[in-house]
Amino acid sequence: MGRVAVVTGAASGMGLAIARHLAARGDRVALLDLQGDAVRRAAEDLRETGVHAIAAEVDVTDRRAVDDALEKVRAELGPVEIMVTSAGLDAFEPFWEITIESWERILAINLTGTFHCLQAAVRDMLAARWGRIVTISSSSAQSGAARMAHYVASKGGVIGLTKALALELAPHGITVNTIPPGIIDTPMLRRAEADGDIANVEKMASRAIPVGRAGTPEEIAATCAFLCSDDASFITGQVIGVNGGMVL
Repeated sequence: MGRVAVVTGAASGMGLAIARHLAARGDRVALLDLQGDAVRRAAEDLRETGVHAIAAEVDVTDRRAVDDALEKVRAELGPVEIMVTSAGLDAFEPFWEITIESWERILAINLTGTFHCLQAAVRDMLAARWGRIVTISSSSAQSGAARMAHYVASKGGVIGLTKALALELAPHGITVNTIPPGIIDTPMLRRAEADGDIANVEKMASRAIPVGRAGTPEEIAATCAFLCSDDASFITGQVIGVNGGMVL
């Protein structure tokens, strides 16, 4: 029957692609997202293909909501064995204009939200002495990005959290890795393009990426699925760049 996998930010983009990829290989998948209608439709689409999939509308900044969602997962699918934290929010603001509210919101979603989800899931993995955790960080945390200081800081924190947990959880059979995507063609990226926060995606990708194009959510999903497999048992604490050869 496969493993029980939880994917946050699973209503669209990379999170949805990851959930689909894990489901296709036979895992029972729980899709979590703040966009309730969209994530429920995504889970229904998966169930129509014969997959065991459930959905939960969750704000990852709300620890009680995260705990409740994982209790639903345990009741309907079983103990959590795989956790992928893809929920995230970007923002584009000059550093001197970032308000404390904006700073705290970005960190609450991207970093503290990741903490909530991992801490809520890890007890199942500790009990089983097996687990796979993959966080989705950002290549901007490696390279820096203008007008994104709060976002870059939050994603840099995700990389640091990943490395710390990898050391702490390795003796318990749990691997912890992070994928910092490069330029990936997602709804979030296209919104930034439409809002004028970034240049045309195709032109930007052709200049910045040696392979000459933006990546796809499915390419992130394939890497994530490998890191969540038994074959990746000797890989932990790693920052696995999926970025088309970008120099960071």
